[in-house]
Amino acid sequence: MVVYDGACGFCRKWIERWRQSTGESVDYRPSSEAARDFPEIPAWEFELAVQLILPDGKRRSGAEAVLELTSPHSWLAKLGLRTFRGFTPFRLAADAAYAFVAKNRIVFSKLTRLLWGGSVLRPGFGISNLIFLRALALVFLVFLISYQHQFAGLNGANGILPVKDFFQAVGEHAGGSAFWRLPSLVWLGPGDAAVGWLCGIGILAALAAFAGILQPLCFAVLWITTLSLVAAGQDFYGFQWDALLVETGFLAIFLSPWRLKPNFAACHPPRIARLAAVFLLFKLMFCSGVVKLASGDETWRNLTALDFHFFTQPLPNPAAWFAQQLPPDVLQILCAGMFAVELAVPFLFFLPRIPRTAAALATIALQLGIAATGNYAFFNLLTIALCLLLIDDSAWPRFLRKPAEPGKFLPKWFRRTVCVSLIVLGHVPLVFSFGRLPSVLEPIGKVYSAIAPWRTVNGYGLFAVMTTTRREIIIQGSEDGHDWKTYGFRYKPGPLDRPLPVVAPYQPRLDWQMWFAALGRVETTPWFQSFLFRLLTGEPSVLALLAENPFPEKPPRFIRAISDDYTFTNPSERKKTGNWWNAEPAAIYCPPVSLQQN
Repeated sequence: MVVYDGACGFCRKWIERWRQSTGESVDYRPSSEAARDFPEIPAWEFELAVQLILPDGKRRSGAEAVLELTSPHSWLAKLGLRTFRGFTPFRLAADAAYAFVAKNRIVFSKLTRLLWGGSVLRPGFGISNLIFLRALALVFLVFLISYQHQFAGLNGANGILPVKDFFQAVGEHAGGSAFWRLPSLVWLGPGDAAVGWLCGIGILAALAAFAGILQPLCFAVLWITTLSLVAAGQDFYGFQWDALLVETGFLAIFLSPWRLKPNFAACHPPRIARLAAVFLLFKLMFCSGVVKLASGDETWRNLTALDFHFFTQPLPNPAAWFAQQLPPDVLQILCAGMFAVELAVPFLFFLPRIPRTAAALATIALQLGIAATGNYAFFNLLTIALCLLLIDDSAWPRFLRKPAEPGKFLPKWFRRTVCVSLIVLGHVPLVFSFGRLPSVLEPIGKVYSAIAPWRTVNGYGLFAVMTTTRREIIIQGSEDGHDWKTYGFRYKPGPLDRPLPVVAPYQPRLDWQMWFAALGRVETTPWFQSFLFRLLTGEPSVLALLAENPFPEKPPRFIRAISDDYTFTNPSERKKTGNWWNAEPAAIYCPPVSLQQN
């Protein structure tokens, strides 16, 4: 039995929280009713602290009573109770903290309302988990259809980086450890055929996961399928959101209930699995902020990075041009706000309802702002989907708040072992984002490095160094080495007056890689050399990735690449010329080459 001060609203509120956990195993009675049954307990003790009466008649009071009451339902309380009884300084501190709260109930009652709102009952996340899993299935579907659409030109047998040649080279180099170093089901069969099967199986699994059929199995299939395809995609699939999709897909296995038929009913996810997903979101956001400052880049430190970001990002959209025209002071304020969301807001993910929901909305707002001013594939959608797991069921509209159904998940011991391991290992890239891994974490770091090829625990940090100029590679072919014709890309900047594209969540991988190629040199970009070779041979699958082939009859004898400096026009220039871009000749990226030279 728990006896509490029934006249205290603060006490009554928390009694309801404990009653939710303990159910019928504990009887809760206000002291005004129960005091006469325990004449040996002075009335002032009931007012001073909650009393826990055990079946054998023994009594616990204050902090010890709370810890013993909640320990069967919380591993943290169980640990706290053991520490309370075995470590005197902790016991003294816990008793002092309880006494301080008891003497200042009015203040803590207001604080409780500020943090929890009108109810402190344990939140449910059934609706959020339902929407998250469906959104994740759609992201997988986008990835797989996009992969299938671009595969022939990028990694097909006659593509830029043929998957079969790549796996053969890895097998010869790595020998018996090849599968562990490059985990992929593509090892089981010929490259192109295996990729085709994987895409087809993955699409079916994504559709079944969206319908709610055997979701743990579906997400397991999607995890291994996407892992296999990312490995096969080589340079074109090395983006952080590809790794994020693999990691999120693996966690979804533990968040999904087993159901044999299509089902859109809410089901509360296991707490440890949801915590692992929230930690992933924390790691993604916090590391993205830390690496910007740890890199030493001056534009981030003096908040001028957005002066350059909108026109130097890989694939700007129309809103990016307008954002570039904002006054520098406004851009600095936006940059400071971004740092607040990436560095401070993530700590609110682990707090009660009100700050946690505010943190979710702030993070979603940042992602919507990024998506509105750039083409970042499915990254923003995937991050927003993770944010949904911060919003408990009470925050959703009433028409969505249907009672959650009981769900059957993977065994508790298994999901706890895996999810806790992921959280522990996830601290390695989190700490490493500051620059160096402490020696105390080196053993964990070795485990992290060993499993790194599986992309199940990853480090994140987008745009650690801001590019302040934009070099745009222009590829040209010629029959005689004098008259040059330009190849047209579908999405990347080219013609100065061509409207900026809106293409996300689809990601044109070749157009994206052209941005990275411009940051380096042709000698250190093997895929670009292969790309030029495919243009010289007139490979149809590669040409299909482009918008314009200036040599439809036969491929050119010579090919070259030049680079120009691109900047956005200002409003007056655009009004006068109709151009989105200004361009100035910069350098020769690759001098003329021909098949005869090779």
